[in-house]
Amino acid sequence: MRSSKKILVKIGSNVLTLSSGLPDRSRMAQLVDQITTLKTRGYEVILVSSGAVAAGRSVVKSSKTLDSISERQVLASVGQIELMKIYSDLFQLKNAECAQVLVTKEDFRTREHYLNIKNCMEALLKSDVTPIINENDVVSITELMFTDNDELSGLVASMMDVQSLFLLSNVDGIFTAHPEESGAKLIRNYREKAMQLEEMVTDQKSEFGRGGMLSKATTAEKIANLGIDVYIGNGAQDHIIESLMAKKTGTFFEAEKQSTSTVKKWLAQSGDFSKACIVVNQGAKEALISAKASSLLPVGVLSIEGNFEKGDVVHIADEDGNKIGLGKVACDAATANACLGERGHAALVHYNYLVLEKNHT
Repeated sequence: MRSSKKILVKIGSNVLTLSSGLPDRSRMAQLVDQITTLKTRGYEVILVSSGAVAAGRSVVKSSKTLDSISERQVLASVGQIELMKIYSDLFQLKNAECAQVLVTKEDFRTREHYLNIKNCMEALLKSDVTPIINENDVVSITELMFTDNDELSGLVASMMDVQSLFLLSNVDGIFTAHPEESGAKLIRNYREKAMQLEEMVTDQKSEFGRGGMLSKATTAEKIANLGIDVYIGNGAQDHIIESLMAKKTGTFFEAEKQSTSTVKKWLAQSGDFSKACIVVNQGAKEALISAKASSLLPVGVLSIEGNFEKGDVVHIADEDGNKIGLGKVACDAATANACLGERGHAALVHYNYLVLEKNHT
């Protein structure tokens, strides 16, 4: 069952970093103080923290002969130690403990790895230790990287079934235009259906981070649709988490009031990892998107694009290439191809492991 007081706080690079590129220890201390105060009030807090590469810049000068990927690996390797040392010292000043959890995008691809990470974090929370999660930039490169830590925080929030996700950046929330533009207005509550993210939100990125406001807004909308409240605010403001909880500042994305299983939450977040696609006929499409729960049978499959193994998550599309949903397959691609279009076979994707695109539900 959901812990009604489990929250996740994601802190962006610009919140944790001074203009000089050095870690902002004073700001980190204030954020740790907020987190430990919440813990004394009965909250379980998970932290997703950027800042390793920036912290690395403060202690090492990488060789000018290194390419950009190698330089990032060096800065992340050194910086992760520096970042966690600061966090550990700050938590211990509050008589609390924290732990490092480094992950890659690949860790979320299979259900087995996904559950291993979840079990680790559940054990840390039961031990009253605050998990501090970051992408393992030492081994994550190019296509293996998360878009940014907003994407990572969304994955972890749905995995851990938190009540609320707090995305802290260096701006006050989501605006109708760039915050410095005349007439730009802060969007306080984003549950108005008429809003179009791409038209309203700037995608300007920070100096130290990879994610822009469009990334944050897209992540927030996706996570809210899975039943989690999302708050976006300025991490440089004092007592920001408490202010966001009270809806005194920032932008609020209200959770959809629906029950979504943890398996389907994982599936909904796994689309970016899938390269294969199952193309279905019109009859299968209508059965899948109908109000009646239906599994995908081989008889309704027209073709299979790409390769997959048993247990992989794949896209499901109609004859026109429109995506219908995502599903965890019950067999590999060779087995599926052998019974393509035939009756009398077990489901290729069972309903319990099927998530439909929002516009088809």
